[in-house]
Amino acid sequence: RTTDVTGPISVVVAEDSLLVRDSVSRALSTDPDIAVVGVAEDYDTATALVAQLRPTVLLTDIRMPPTSTDEGIRLARWLRTAHPDVGVIVLSNFADPGYAAGLLEEGTAGRGYLLKDRVAHFDELSDAVHQVAGGGTILDPLVVEALLAQPRSAAALSRLSPREREVLAELATGFSNRTVAQRLVLSQRAVEKHINSIFAKLGLTVDDSVDRRVKAVLMFLDEGGSA
Repeated sequence: RTTDVTGPISVVVAEDSLLVRDSVSRALSTDPDIAVVGVAEDYDTATALVAQLRPTVLLTDIRMPPTSTDEGIRLARWLRTAHPDVGVIVLSNFADPGYAAGLLEEGTAGRGYLLKDRVAHFDELSDAVHQVAGGGTILDPLVVEALLAQPRSAAALSRLSPREREVLAELATGFSNRTVAQRLVLSQRAVEKHINSIFAKLGLTVDDSVDRRVKAVLMFLDEGGSA
């Protein structure tokens, strides 16, 4: 676990299914370092609770009222701006590449995507909350497989230069191009050129079905995340 949070990790659970909501709350209650401070059944209640309680992590279903389409992804996007310090873990019945890309398109830090099957594995769910609370990324193995439905990442990543791997490692932490430039003492234009080169070497085209930045990061994480 990489959590640097002081005190219990506060969690708001947003899920319209009473059964799943109770199962998640019960699973998290087995960890003395985690406290479920609120539950929500829909998007509007979730936003209100997060604004009021400022939890460490929001654990949310992808589909909830009012539209039951992509509320969890929209919550994650809203939090990036409104409460960037709140981590998000989305739960889904399916390993959907489109949802995963939407969750991670503005950065991977403090984001997680798990299948609901994991709720039955208390330790896995608890570990995911700790990981995301500490600013890390957690992805269900089946989600990674769905996103990497092409030649294995290790062979593709071996084509990157040492500097390109450094840039990709920074992207994997969720930093923007500007922050990456500052951290690596490069110009922002140089970082953008490196990123374009990374895309080309990894075979990620403009019309790729999954956002290229997200997919490049996932390839890096899948290999083990070593620069």
